[in-house]
Amino acid sequence: MRRILRCHAIVLGVAAALALAGCSGNGDTAKTAAGGKGLEKTTIKVGGLPIPDVAPLHIAIAKGYFKEEGLTVEPVVITGGAAAIPQIKSGALDISQGNYVSAFLATSKGDKLKMIADMYQAAPNTFNVMVPKDSPIKTVADLKGKTVLVNNLKNIAQLAVTTQLKVAGLGETDVKFVEKPFPDMANAVTTGQADAAWMTEPFITSTQSQLGFRKLVDTMTGQMEDFPIAGWMATEDWTQKNPKTLAAFQRAIGKAQALAAGDRKEVEKVLPTYTKIDAQAASVITLGSYPTELNENRLQKVADLMLEYKYLESPVAAKSIIVTAAGG
Repeated sequence: MRRILRCHAIVLGVAAALALAGCSGNGDTAKTAAGGKGLEKTTIKVGGLPIPDVAPLHIAIAKGYFKEEGLTVEPVVITGGAAAIPQIKSGALDISQGNYVSAFLATSKGDKLKMIADMYQAAPNTFNVMVPKDSPIKTVADLKGKTVLVNNLKNIAQLAVTTQLKVAGLGETDVKFVEKPFPDMANAVTTGQADAAWMTEPFITSTQSQLGFRKLVDTMTGQMEDFPIAGWMATEDWTQKNPKTLAAFQRAIGKAQALAAGDRKEVEKVLPTYTKIDAQAASVITLGSYPTELNENRLQKVADLMLEYKYLESPVAAKSIIVTAAGG
């Protein structure tokens, strides 16, 4: 009987020691084990443009936030949020950056897309129409009959410019919109292929400093003030088949988003690692904000404006494209 009690005490002691070790051990290790356990996919491909909007993704990679969740993220460069939709539908990408106009437009046409986390919101001078320094175009009204470059047709760029045309007494059809990737816009304008271009950073700053371009108008004013720009999207099918992977991604990107929102230096530090923005430029370019919550009311503003400008034929509820994960 004494031997039985002694053995029982030893077993209890070992169990207690293991429990204490688990509680007092390295926190990151504990998170890794908990986060990685049972993920449907441990490696995912995530699309993003080489612009400031996606800084939190690269912060999360650099800081090991995804690793803590047992997740390996492989960044893939895309040409635009709208262009990435076929890639996530085909499975070439698991998750991608996507602007909200693209998401609502695709949803209205029957694509089952879900926004899973917020990314970027406009601030003054983050999306401007730029013209050469010697351009005869002095006001928005002067754009009548001119060619304006946008990175995607019938999308957030064209919508933003159109809101400014309205203020100037013009309509969308008063200008010719031509699609061109951001890196190719400056050359297209300087060689006479277009008269103006809708640009974001770092292209606003680089064309000003290197080519003498000037701002014609800040498109994120008036109806577009504080406009939600982009978030992370996936297909509805993917979110349903990979709920634990989704939650792991949301936790990690949320952590990085909060860091980017509270410390510009963290954004400046990571920009040169995935864009052509060097450290000096990173310290002076204009940045938007990094929201920490995927807010239905904010996104509804996008859908309502799209309806007003007939980008949508009927109302779309923002909550219909938002998905959050249990425990995420």
